[in-house]
Amino acid sequence: MSTQIPAHSKPVQLRSPLVRILGLGFGVAVIFGGTVGVGILRLPGTIAGELRSFWLILAVWAAGALYALLGAISLSELGTAMPQAGGFYIYARRAFGPAVGFATGWADWLNNCAVVAYGAVTAAEYLGALFAPLAASPKAVALGLLALFCWLQLAGLKLSSRIQEFTSSITAVTFLLLAGACLLHATSQAAAAPGAGLHGIGFWEKLVPMVAALRAIVVTYDGWYEAIYFTEEDTDAARHLPRAMIGGVLIVLALYLVMNLAFLHVLTIPALAGSTLPAADAARIVFPAWGGRFVTVLSLLTLLSLINAVLLGAPRILVAIGRDGLFTERAARVGAGGTPVMAMLLSAGMAGLLAAIGRFDEIIAIAAILVAGMYAANYVAVIMLRVREPEMARPFRAWGYPVTTGLVLAGSVVFLVAAVHDDPVSAWRAAALLGAAVPVYAWIRWRRRPMQ
Repeated sequence: MSTQIPAHSKPVQLRSPLVRILGLGFGVAVIFGGTVGVGILRLPGTIAGELRSFWLILAVWAAGALYALLGAISLSELGTAMPQAGGFYIYARRAFGPAVGFATGWADWLNNCAVVAYGAVTAAEYLGALFAPLAASPKAVALGLLALFCWLQLAGLKLSSRIQEFTSSITAVTFLLLAGACLLHATSQAAAAPGAGLHGIGFWEKLVPMVAALRAIVVTYDGWYEAIYFTEEDTDAARHLPRAMIGGVLIVLALYLVMNLAFLHVLTIPALAGSTLPAADAARIVFPAWGGRFVTVLSLLTLLSLINAVLLGAPRILVAIGRDGLFTERAARVGAGGTPVMAMLLSAGMAGLLAAIGRFDEIIAIAAILVAGMYAANYVAVIMLRVREPEMARPFRAWGYPVTTGLVLAGSVVFLVAAVHDDPVSAWRAAALLGAAVPVYAWIRWRRRPMQ
């Protein structure tokens, strides 16, 4: 399939192409690793505090999954139609042109680097809790973790993909171990009043806390799209991507529902609502001697899986941008083992810089708004390309289009407006970041202009 390359730039000749060795198992693993984090260990308490109803709690977790599922259905159409490294950058460039694609790519890359930085710093804190000598220098430990994952990824895609499959699998097993122990515990306290909480109050009074809870839950599903960065390395992206995206969301939904049921089995709703770390409180009940350490290990596992998944994806964005001549061509070069070495080192370096200066939390706040905007833009892209390029090969067509795409687009716009309303400072910073991309893009275009 042809790729739209800006007229002012030339495709970069790669030293070695990305290797096609990934399959469905990796797609599911990278989505699981990129999605499931410490949020599911903490957020159930916040949600219970908002809703205080057994059925409403489960309903909003299912609603969050529905939002992600509709997104996966729509994005799978773009991913299978354009199976190239780069993800959101590729789709925005095709639909809106190279300038918007450039801004989207850089925003997406920065968001990924911020997530890696956050994961490394938080993982270092958990390592310090497990091993006291490491607590003295968390930033050094975080940088050491980044160096470790860089070294593993330099060994090649085959090893790093196996690491992702292993970390995702062991994390899932550990989650299920905790859930199983809770569900097999003799005392079930939460079933006494499953309908308590918002019962008896008006519709609008119920709606406000439900929307607030849903917005928080949607964040815990972020990462459901992680497989889009690897379609060029998939042995059969047309078949594997939709299955990985849709199946990955359903697996995460099943895990989140099981974990909530497990917490509600051993904790009353008031107790769950008052807990800042429900997983630890539940673990202390079912594993009295070592519950706290168990949850620390579980949190660490989720973060290690997250770091590996996102650090794998971020360089693919730079590969795509570099191929189009909008960044150094070295970023587009791929090593013999399938790792884009320069792009990976630059991604890890940016993550390390954010971790070292300790300002990545502000970057994440900005990136959260940019990501909400990218969601909306890419659902618009699905519609635009259907209208403008009806003959484009689409191995997978979004189920229920245009209703499903329209619904998830409307939801994304609502979440974007709410995010801007709640954090106007970060919104202005996000707008400034996107605005700064315009002169940068113009300068790169000027430098790359053909000589007369």
